[in-house]
Amino acid sequence: MGFVKADRVRRWRESFNPSAPELPDSAFVVARVALFAMAGIGVFSAFQFMAVVADAEWSDDELASAVSQAAKELNGTSRFGDIYGDDSGFDEEFATMIEDEVVENGGGGAPQSGANAGAAASNQPSGADYTVTAAGADASFCVHVVRTRSKEGDYEPPGIAGNPSTVTVPNYDFAVTSRTGAC
Repeated sequence: MGFVKADRVRRWRESFNPSAPELPDSAFVVARVALFAMAGIGVFSAFQFMAVVADAEWSDDELASAVSQAAKELNGTSRFGDIYGDDSGFDEEFATMIEDEVVENGGGGAPQSGANAGAAASNQPSGADYTVTAAGADASFCVHVVRTRSKEGDYEPPGIAGNPSTVTVPNYDFAVTSRTGAC
């Protein structure tokens, strides 16, 4: 619209409303400035949107680096287990830990979400496999976790009134490795 000549607009306007007052040239200048400013803002916004979309997806290299670093950071860690010996939440808890570590180690260009660690159906509390994928990345990675009971790290809370404790909180050590490909 900013390139349309003023005489053409005046003729068009007169054909619809012959009794309308004549528009001064300054109105066309202001309209052109406003139209070109809006077009510039639109182009700038489009490029910003494309940059945001590119930052919202993982690349294969970002995911590979993040999974490798997450496995290094989780390897050798230890955690307390359930005092009742119920290991039913192990898969979900460790999958969440892997997802959080992958996102944390994604780097500056990687998104802060979108990583998924899917537990294998054959997982056991002593050894588990997780297939790590991410939104936008074609690659997948297998994270293998071995959980070993560490009796030296067990915690025995103090008993009541000087009596020995009847509860022992088990401690587990984790050995974590990763490789390319699904589990």
